Amino acid sequence: MEIMPEIQKRISVRNFKDIAIKQDVISRVLEAGQLAPSAKNRQPWRFLVIDNPELKKKIQEASYGQEHIGKSGVIILACSTNIEYEMPNGQQSYPIDISFAVSFMMLQAEHEGLGSCVITTYDEEEIKSLVSVPYSMRVVMMLLLGYTDEHLIVRDRQQIKRIFAFNHW
Repeated sequence: MEIMPEIQKRISVRNFKDIAIKQDVISRVLEAGQLAPSAKNRQPWRFLVIDNPELKKKIQEASYGQEHIGKSGVIILACSTNIEYEMPNGQQSYPIDISFAVSFMMLQAEHEGLGSCVITTYDEEEIKSLVSVPYSMRVVMMLLLGYTDEHLIVRDRQQIKRIFAFNHW
């Protein structure tokens, strides 16, 4: 099995078709997030899947009107249950842990033939209020999933020799 094709094909999608995503596909995407690594294996995440059209529209409004949010098949709210844990290097673990989980979900979504897009621009307090996220938790990011008409886009990337080094800067 090779994963590089999914990595190479994945793009941030903003045009979704109005096609429902089957529950077994969503379950596999969520399982990929569940299997992601986390600091001290704390697994500080909860994922809330939003498929209700009216609620998706309200989340779109709380995200400054970004139209692709309401048009996605589902919205997955990636929430942290442990916003206090600081790793020995001084960094908070939850943004890193949630990023790993969402990255795993994006790759599984690509494998399933879905497009995805990470959303980090929204009014967190309004989102939390809409879906009753507990006060002690954070909505770290949202992941949009859906079928798309978008095709492979050649992404402008820096040359590999400019971003990697071995043994010294």
